[in-house]
Amino acid sequence: MLSAECGVLPCYNAFSPQITMKCPFCGFANDKVVDSRESKEADSIRRRRECLKCEKRFTTYERIDEIPYMVVKKDGRREKFDRQKVLNGLLRACEKRPVPISKLEQIVNEAEGFVIESAERERKTSEVGELIMNRLRRYDKVAYVRFASVYLDFKDVQEFMAELKDLLKTKEAGEPQTKGVAKPI
Repeated sequence: MLSAECGVLPCYNAFSPQITMKCPFCGFANDKVVDSRESKEADSIRRRRECLKCEKRFTTYERIDEIPYMVVKKDGRREKFDRQKVLNGLLRACEKRPVPISKLEQIVNEAEGFVIESAERERKTSEVGELIMNRLRRYDKVAYVRFASVYLDFKDVQEFMAELKDLLKTKEAGEPQTKGVAKPI
């Protein structure tokens, strides 16, 4: 995220892919960086710029956008999206199964992308879990059942058997479905 003194706004230089700042004095959208320094805390970069039109100098500060991506748990709590936590769950579900790590990384990347694409910077864990289950179901049915048994938190053997029967039906029909997703008519 870029911010600057005097309300300077970032703009893109047509001649170069780097970001320039609109001059706070004359509004010209092209400048040159005269000096760059990292802050003592290493959390921002101070840049001294010179307008190419009026030749006045101004200072800008670049800071990293640190607003985390969040997931909303079933009980309403919010926590940071954690790639490693998703991967660990997949690794447990796929233990001793013939699922390549590249497929698991792909699932984690898709889950992370799904959270990042949210306009509110957050998604419900139920949505993320459904996405993961749908992807895992394509690669390995046993790993899917393992993941689903933890994720869906079956209350009894009947719920677990119902999911297995649904899995067998969709295998015969050739169309993957997950619990809670509308079936095609």
